[in-house]
Amino acid sequence: MSELFPGLVLPTTVVGSYPVVKGMGILRLFDPYRHAVKIAVADQLAAGIDIISDGQVRGDMVNMFTGLIPGIKGNEVIGPVSPASGPITVSDTRYALSEASRVKGIITGPTTLSFALHITTPTYRNREELALDLSRVLACEAELLEAAGVTLIQIDEPILSTGTADIRTAADAIHNTTRGLSIPVCLHVCGDISSILHELLSFPVSILDFEFARSPANLSLCREFDFGKKMVGFGCLDSANPYVEPVSLIRERIGSALSVFSP
Repeated sequence: MSELFPGLVLPTTVVGSYPVVKGMGILRLFDPYRHAVKIAVADQLAAGIDIISDGQVRGDMVNMFTGLIPGIKGNEVIGPVSPASGPITVSDTRYALSEASRVKGIITGPTTLSFALHITTPTYRNREELALDLSRVLACEAELLEAAGVTLIQIDEPILSTGTADIRTAADAIHNTTRGLSIPVCLHVCGDISSILHELLSFPVSILDFEFARSPANLSLCREFDFGKKMVGFGCLDSANPYVEPVSLIRERIGSALSVFSP
């Protein structure tokens, strides 16, 4: 059984955004994405996913946050960043919570956001300073998601596997984002983690989530490290494959994971 999620053996979840299926009729004029949220939630429930999300359908993972943060205009940082005037993702997450008992909130990480933006203000000398300020902004959203009743917070930091970000600043930023939370936090990093895994193990999170279908070498690498009490999110689907992968292949991947990690 999972210590963090009692009653679940090999708890399942979905990482990433769903396609946007927009509704029809007059309701679309008020909220063109509400139908897409409902479709994403229904799909996850129909598939038997244990910990669902709202589907992340309202734009890309960067703009859905930066578009609402004061101090940012378009893709430019024009002044000191500060918390949004209200929740960013909580409304859609609340809908998911109305349909399922276990729902995760998803936040794009502060370091990834800092690398997606162009700094045009003297407020920040570099991306590290910006990431730390963004982390304090995102902490507000994380706490609102916890208050709404989510089971888990997932923070997406795809930039970390590229080697372009300062890993220690990234760890500090994650700490700032999550220090006020009492629920588990999952850090998702895609790609090759060989150059950063030893440092990711010290991040202040309960779960490390990686790609293993697209990056099978990650599993061999994990044999060499002690994860302690951290759980591992094992990506067993290849998101770049346009075809539905056979059950036998997914079972084989999960079996290979169980040769390294306990259930």
